[in-house]
Amino acid sequence: MEVRSGDNLEAMKAQLERTMARYPWVQMVLFGELCAFGPDIARAQPMPGAAEQYFCALAQEYGIWLIPGSFNELSGDIVYNTAPVISPAGAVVTRHRKIYPFLPYEKGIAGGTECTVFDIPEVGRFGLSICYDMWFPETTRSMVAMGAEVILHPTMTNTSDRELELSIARTSAAVNQCYFCDVNNVGELGYGRSVIVGPEGDVIYQAQSGPETIVFEIDLKRVRRVRERGLLGLGQPLKSFRDALVRYPIYTQNAATDCALKNLGPLELPRRERK
Repeated sequence: MEVRSGDNLEAMKAQLERTMARYPWVQMVLFGELCAFGPDIARAQPMPGAAEQYFCALAQEYGIWLIPGSFNELSGDIVYNTAPVISPAGAVVTRHRKIYPFLPYEKGIAGGTECTVFDIPEVGRFGLSICYDMWFPETTRSMVAMGAEVILHPTMTNTSDRELELSIARTSAAVNQCYFCDVNNVGELGYGRSVIVGPEGDVIYQAQSGPETIVFEIDLKRVRRVRERGLLGLGQPLKSFRDALVRYPIYTQNAATDCALKNLGPLELPRRERK
């Protein structure tokens, strides 16, 4: 949906009402990152809190699973970019704190420390990540190793790297043999082009740059079949990753200070060069 800096709660409610009126069979709704209030840290609030309860009431009213994108969570003196997962009963079943804030641009936001999965009874296990998390393949691979068959991924991208994110979404789905649902805002805070990718890296639907409601059906039998038989009847990367004897040195203790990464310099904005 079209998102602006400021309070978008009523606009989100109206969008949800339109969606449920047109597609009453929908069981889950996912909005884009920071959809509720935009990136303004001054609007951060505790979870549980007023905004989260607002969405809990909407989820209960329509009897749906609701991931209202994310909004800035105030926890003591620390601010996280957090996405709640709300059940049809209006209960928060889990929250994901964005692990990788978009530094050095997303200033003042602390990174979370845990990958997030949750179960829908008699359906399957879902994973949840936020925007820049996707650039680190360990996040999706970890959720899949924890049993996730679908990755839900709210995004707020209004920069020139959106094309690369579409490639990452397809690759993440293919190498992990899962659905990858990347939903981006439009308008002031997003370039749109949301994409739904199937477990063989196939694009099920890609939106344009304007407001759109994407409705599709997840087939978890397909995920399980692809993982069993191979992607396009060929590679079985999850099994190969599981069975390989290699242990990657980058993940061993002290690797961060012993490898070439230590020579990259500080994480900061580039400086204008003077000649």
